[in-house]
Formats: sequence, structure tokens, C-alpha cells
Amino acid sequence: MSGPSGARQSKHAPIAAEIFLKTLAEHGVDYFFCNPGTDFPPIVEAFTRARHSNARLPRPVLVPHENLAVAMAHGAYLMTGRPQAVMVHVNVGTANTINNVTNLARDRAPLILAAGRTPFTEKGSFGSRSRSIHWAQEMFDQAGMLRELVKWDYEMKVPEQAADVAARAYEMTMTSPRGPVYLVLPREPLAAPVSETLASTPRQVPSVGCPDPQAIATLADWIAKAQSPLIVTSSDGDPRAVAALSKLADTYALPVVNHNPRVVTLPSSHAMHAGYDSGPLVPEADLIVNAECDVPYYPHSDKVMSGCKFAHIGEDPVYQRYPMRSFPSDLSLVARSADAFEALHAALEQHRPAMAAAIDARRKKMAERRRERTDKAEQAVRGASDKITPAYLSRCIGEAFGTDAVIFNEYPLSLEYCPREKPETFYSLGPAGGLGWGLGAAIGAKLAAPDKLIVATLGDGSYMFGNPTVSHWVQDKFNLPVLSIVFNNSRYGAVRRATLSMFKDGVAGETDGRFLADLDPSPPFDAFVTAQGGHGERVERPEDVPAALKRAQDAVRGGRQALLNVITPY
Repeated sequence: MSGPSGARQSKHAPIAAEIFLKTLAEHGVDYFFCNPGTDFPPIVEAFTRARHSNARLPRPVLVPHENLAVAMAHGAYLMTGRPQAVMVHVNVGTANTINNVTNLARDRAPLILAAGRTPFTEKGSFGSRSRSIHWAQEMFDQAGMLRELVKWDYEMKVPEQAADVAARAYEMTMTSPRGPVYLVLPREPLAAPVSETLASTPRQVPSVGCPDPQAIATLADWIAKAQSPLIVTSSDGDPRAVAALSKLADTYALPVVNHNPRVVTLPSSHAMHAGYDSGPLVPEADLIVNAECDVPYYPHSDKVMSGCKFAHIGEDPVYQRYPMRSFPSDLSLVARSADAFEALHAALEQHRPAMAAAIDARRKKMAERRRERTDKAEQAVRGASDKITPAYLSRCIGEAFGTDAVIFNEYPLSLEYCPREKPETFYSLGPAGGLGWGLGAAIGAKLAAPDKLIVATLGDGSYMFGNPTVSHWVQDKFNLPVLSIVFNNSRYGAVRRATLSMFKDGVAGETDGRFLADLDPSPPFDAFVTAQGGHGERVERPEDVPAALKRAQDAVRGGRQALLNVITPY
């Protein structure tokens, strides 16, 4: 059947959009985050039909900014372990996703990102161009905007592909190493009738192989002979990996640094937890085991001991998508961290008697270091009594919300003062550093885990990047109360620190590096949330922080979103 009249006559027959959405649901996709445009009529029709037929489709979630939609999909994935879908409006919507798609790509997080395409027919087909924008929005290569960031991209050619493109997208996004994929869905084939038997059975996604036994044996031998081994982690917070690393580090007294932490890789109270900065320990290490950390130290400033051996563990230990990365490597082991840690623990058992003296020496050394770190942290928390410092606020947050709250951090919170004991209770902005992620990810997590207390800790610049108006609207519309805490120093801290690191003694240093980093006058962030019916407070004195945190938590547990605008001059 062809042409507009034929398509209208078949309006009750299944259309390709229905099959596409059904296939996503059959593959475990829970949510369909979207910011629609004129390419969406087939999607609207498909969801509307499902309301009458009770067909199982992903839940549609309207998000009026694409960057926020991608962040929400990431947060939902972190709670469920299942990839989510985002669909946006042609090229202009795709452009708005790129910031957070960059974050997901470097975080190896799966996402099925779809976009419409301006109708490719100017006349004669159901769905042909009907608005002036349909000419201006066409591109020679729409997917080219983000091809470097996605694992796979494809444009659906015919309606009969609807199930297969969804299945292929799922297969590609979930195959290790995971990452975003991109689909272009022109509205003519998406609106076309198809057979209701059209389907694509979910295929088994390849699993990561077991660690090479010979490589494990070699690494175990190196650890047994090392006097000052060091494990550096950052991004694998899988509970099984955390448990295996905890056991390995405890049994053999192996210091672990959670460098630039993105997740909890080791409980903060673990006796072998060596902090969150590898710099002080790298110069004395004679063996560095880097497990899922893209940048284990900074070669420009951190000096490595002569003869130090390097081993790398990970699903992609060489970070193939990084154009330049030149860390030493004497052994590279492709494996999940949990598998490698468990295998290493078993392989080291035969070496344990010979390691006894070194193990005992490392335990004593680490105990002393932990005492020094604790004393230093306490001094920083006490700090200046007349202002709220990031250290003090971080400590108050840790004490207020306990071990079960899930914290999404975009820069300001320090785990040195806010210990986290359980895996999957802390997530930080990924290595790409694209601002505007934290609040959206927290909202997506709340959608997927409504019974959890979800907290977003944000810099004031990060908060502004996160589309506050839309973020608060989405929380209100879908009843997703998140507790947001803005560390408000009225500046871009990262910009200022970078300037001072290079030009402290230059002209830029004369103004304390504030030029192009100054965000004064600071907006009344607390008023933003109250305008949307939430609880907002401005907090300026240290003694007011604990009570304000409690009031905000009570508001969130009572079903209202909350935001604390905490003035933290640093």
C-alpha cells in the first residue's frame, strides 16, 4: 500500500513505530525519555494506541531539554543496570545531547539514542515535508555530529527494519565495552504499516572473557615480590568487584587509592584505603596495578620510581578511544575487575608465607597513614568557624544522610570528609567533565528507584548548566523529589584553579584568577525550586547547616523536591 490515502486506510494496522517501541520493551528498556518535534507523530500515535491496547512499551517521559534527558537516562541505568532510550528532534535535538553523550561515552555507559530525520520526501508520501523547517533541518550526514562518541549508528531505511534496528541497537550498546549508540528514524518509514508479527528475538550479548591464567600468575608473582605495591582504581563500583577488592587488599595488605573517584570502589573505612589522590603514593611504589582508571597519575607532576612495574586491568585496559594515552605498561589484562581480583587472591595464596613480613610492614605503615589522613581531615573540617567550607559541608552531608542515600556529585563533594561504605551509593561526574550531568542523573535515578533518598551535590556553575527550570519542572511533573545541595562559591572553581596553576605569578594572578571565572551576582537558586512548589533555603552560617539538611531531607521524604543554596566561599 502506498501514498497518503493508502496509509490512512490502514490506520488501524500496526505501524513501524509500534514495533520499534515494543522491541525496546522486550529488550528490557524501561523508559523512553523524549523531547519531541515534528518528526514525532508516529511515536505519538504508537504510544496513544498502546494506551488502548495495553501493549507493553517503555514508559514515555517528556523532558524539555535533550541534555537533561540523556543525564536522566544515565541515572536510570545506574539504578537498574538496563540501558534506557532517548529520542530527540532531528539534528537540532541531537546537537543538544552531545555534551552528556560525551560523558556517557567516556563512562562506558549504554544508551539507545534515537532522533527523527527531516522527511526525505518532498511530496507524495504519508509524512512528506509539511513545514519550512523540513528543508533547513536536513543534513548530508546527521549522525556525523556524534559519530566519534557512539559505538554504532544507523538510519532506518524501510519500515520492516523496525524490530531489527532496535535489537541491533541494544546488542551494540550492551556489548563490552558498553557505550551509547545512535539511530536515525525518518518519519515516513516509522509511520508506515507493517505486519503485526514483525519481531526480533533478543540475542545473547557476548560476555567478557575470563582473565588469562598466565597473566594472573605473572602479576601474582610481581605482587609477592613487591615491597610497595599500589592498586589504583576509579570507575568500577560493581558490588562484586568491591567485595573482591576488599578481600584481596585486606588479605595481602595492598594499599588502594580511589583516584578521582567516580564510584565507591572500596569502603572508606577499609584498613587499606589509601585515599583519593595517587600522587603522594606513586613515587614510592615499586608496582602499580591500575584497575579501571583512565588516568592513574599525572606524569607531568608525579614522578615514578625507577624500575616500577605497571599492570593494567580492565575491559579495555588501553582505552582505545582515547587519541593519546602513554602510561607505562608491562602487563595488560583484559577482564572484569571482579574476575581479576578473585583470580589474583587465589593465585597469591601460595605466596602468602613468603609475603608475611612485607604484609605486616604494609599494615603498620597504612595504619599510620590513615591516622595522619584522619587528623588532617579533622583539621580541615574544623577550619574557619565563620564560614562554610567544602570540607565542613561534605562532612555534614555524610552525617545527615547515612550510608544508604545515593549521592550524585558534580565536582564539590569530597569523599575525604563524606565517607561512603556501600557500593552503588556514590556517583560522580565522569572523566569527560561535561557540566550539566549531576542533577539530571539524580532525577533519572529517582525515577528508577523511587524509594531511595537521592541527593545531588552540585557546584553553582554545574547547577546552572543543568537547566534548572526544566529540572525542577520534571521533578514536579513526575513526582521525583531529589535533594539538591548547591556549593555556591559564585565562581567556576575549575577555571580559576587551572588559571592559577599556570599563571599564579602572572597578571591573571593579580586578581586571584577570577577573570572569566566570576559568577557574581549569584542568582537566588533557592527561589528557583520554590517557584516550582519545592522547598528552598539559603544557608550562610556553619551552625545552620545540620538543621537545614534535616529540613530538606524531611521535605523530600514528604514528597517535595528540595534545594539548599549553601554559600561556600572557597
